[in-house]
Amino acid sequence: MNLIKKQGILNSISLYAGTAIGFLNLMIIFQRSLTLEEIGFYNILIALVLLYIQFATLGISNVITRFLPVFRTKDNHHYGFATYIFIICAITFSIFSIGFFVLKDEVIALKAGDGGASLMDRYYPYFLPIAICATIYLVQESFARTAFRTIFPSFLREVVLRLFSTVGAVLIALGTLTYKGFIDLYLAGNILIVLIITWYLYKIKVYKFAKPEPLLKKEYIHMLRFGFYSMLGGSSFALLQNLDVIMLKIFMGEGMVGIYATFFAMAQIITLSSRALNITSYQIIANAWKENDLGKIGKIYKKTTLIQCLAGSLLLIGLIVNRDSLLILLKKPEYPGYFDVLIIVGLAFLVDATGGINQAIIGFSKQYRLVMIFLLFAAAACCLFNILLIPTYGLEGAALSYLLTMLVTNFSFWLYLKLKFKLQPFNFKIVLIIIISMISLVVGYYIPKAPHFVFDIIIRSSIVGLIFGILTYCFRISTDINEMIDKYILRKKIK
Repeated sequence: MNLIKKQGILNSISLYAGTAIGFLNLMIIFQRSLTLEEIGFYNILIALVLLYIQFATLGISNVITRFLPVFRTKDNHHYGFATYIFIICAITFSIFSIGFFVLKDEVIALKAGDGGASLMDRYYPYFLPIAICATIYLVQESFARTAFRTIFPSFLREVVLRLFSTVGAVLIALGTLTYKGFIDLYLAGNILIVLIITWYLYKIKVYKFAKPEPLLKKEYIHMLRFGFYSMLGGSSFALLQNLDVIMLKIFMGEGMVGIYATFFAMAQIITLSSRALNITSYQIIANAWKENDLGKIGKIYKKTTLIQCLAGSLLLIGLIVNRDSLLILLKKPEYPGYFDVLIIVGLAFLVDATGGINQAIIGFSKQYRLVMIFLLFAAAACCLFNILLIPTYGLEGAALSYLLTMLVTNFSFWLYLKLKFKLQPFNFKIVLIIIISMISLVVGYYIPKAPHFVFDIIIRSSIVGLIFGILTYCFRISTDINEMIDKYILRKKIK
């Protein structure tokens, strides 16, 4: 676990810094410089680009993660692996892009009857260049991950790119930039991080282009098949993450998407620990399957599940107990009536985080096709839930759909791993985490309000965090956390 700890901590720094910038954007700058419709379109743009690259790259990220360790060579030619990857990616991306623009009118027509499609119509040409940048970045980041160089790419994606949105929104607030300029600046940020990561990989020599050799050519069909199944699974997962945004646009318009997407993005703070751990854990899981080391996989599964449940619970509690202060920050009068959306989506993220790396364990095994089957079923269920619940319950219906989908999906992964590989990450400590969370939540709820909302956030969060931390330490929920506290905090105090 040393490698996971080291890179997990460093990646967490980037993630938390990026989240801080994202919070600044969402809760302060965007609310004071953009309309709800503009916030909604910005999130629709991101959602569609994510779906775009999942379908257009044929699961290339997972192909790199799974097969590069097999073909790795000391001269970094890797039997021409990089050449193969970029050729396949260029072909599949081009084919999908033709279809995307042939169906332009149908995509733009995804709207409620509020005239909100004007932004989609006006900025539709931006999808292709942003998708190209996102695709190249995905490929380069995947190569970096196979060499366990995850920190700098994470920093570029989580911090640098978000800063471009920050600057653009600030310039709009100052009256020196239009919304078109804001989108232009976001595109410029995507181009910049692609250039930087490409230069970075060239400097550290992760791969070199070479003519594909016979050993690699023998695996063409296998890799394409794996990529196809990964694409189906990855696109289904991307649908799970973004289908509610798209369905809300169809049923309710871009303004309501702006409200939902704001709460959804706020709730994503719960996934911070899992995202930091997964960046490194995925490659270790892939290597462990190569060595058929179920013991290592089981150990990582248990530890990541526990840590992610613990951290996610604390972050969800923090969001709930600071409700009034968060609504003051959001400023717009439309938000208070929909705060339940944040709680429901937060629970969904907590369920997913508590599932640990269940999907990755199956995805990098010989049974990787099952991920596609599970996720296709989940995407279909999510679509059905949204169709049934959004017309009746609105934004809360979309949030409930996401929560139900996460419960079904993670239960399916857990059950399969338990029955097939006897891997079981849960124990009584999960129950203790729930008890600790309820105690901390009740205490946080009854803390008297401070005169100013900023002081209230600081005081309330500090007290809740202290209680949660003390109980976690006393009940020895995580040996890693207890060892860290003993080594870096208690020992220093004794000295």
